[in-house]
Amino acid sequence: MSNTFQYILTSIEGPLAHIQLNRPNVLNALNRQMVTEILTAMEKFDRSPDVHVILLSGAGRAFAAGADIDEMATVNSTDLELLNQFTDWDRIAWIKKPIIGVVHGFALGGAFELALCCDLLWAADDAEFGFPEVNLGIMPGAGGTQRLTKLVGKTKAMEWLFTGARITAKEAAQFGIVNKLVSKEVLMEEVIKYALTLAKQPPISIRYIKEAVLKAVDHSLYEGMQFERKNFSLLFSTEDQKEGMKAFIEKRKPDFRGK
Repeated sequence: MSNTFQYILTSIEGPLAHIQLNRPNVLNALNRQMVTEILTAMEKFDRSPDVHVILLSGAGRAFAAGADIDEMATVNSTDLELLNQFTDWDRIAWIKKPIIGVVHGFALGGAFELALCCDLLWAADDAEFGFPEVNLGIMPGAGGTQRLTKLVGKTKAMEWLFTGARITAKEAAQFGIVNKLVSKEVLMEEVIKYALTLAKQPPISIRYIKEAVLKAVDHSLYEGMQFERKNFSLLFSTEDQKEGMKAFIEKRKPDFRGK
């Protein structure tokens, strides 16, 4: 891992780019600078033709324990409006490549919001999630109430948000928050195996599928269907579509090149 940033580590290994939260002395608490660095790195990897999948994990004992409370404790509403700190979070929606979140230990508050921004989420079987903001007299502000509700439904989201209760890894998997649970010892190894398989898929198809799924989350069925049909048609102008169908007919593995 390289350390060109202050609060994160980044690396590229083959088609995989890895971003690691790196404030282990404070359990990777998210401050504004760290969030900016995460998005800057994501956008850099998103532009690289050599990167097919982005991994996001945390160094040390946890993914991240939450937002940096010391940074937030003295601000007021006017300060928050002037800081406009959630603009960086909005940039995550523009990343075209798949992002896999890799969670061990805690992912609480802002860290849970960051995990929910990932396209796929793998976790150690002892991971814990939650939104404890209510216990501080506040609430999630970077999409937590919205993304959690869309994933698990109104009543369960209300329960967890009202109480600030911890969500076990097993519960997170049961309610569709987490794709896969793996023992902590082999978590990264298993994620890399999966990510390398995903990286072999045709990049333009993956990009258009991601766009269409995100459209389904935020728009009506009719609008989503129109968008899906457009992307479906566009893929027939790619070399990968011709290669994929030719390989199928010739009973061989396709050689996708992202063109």
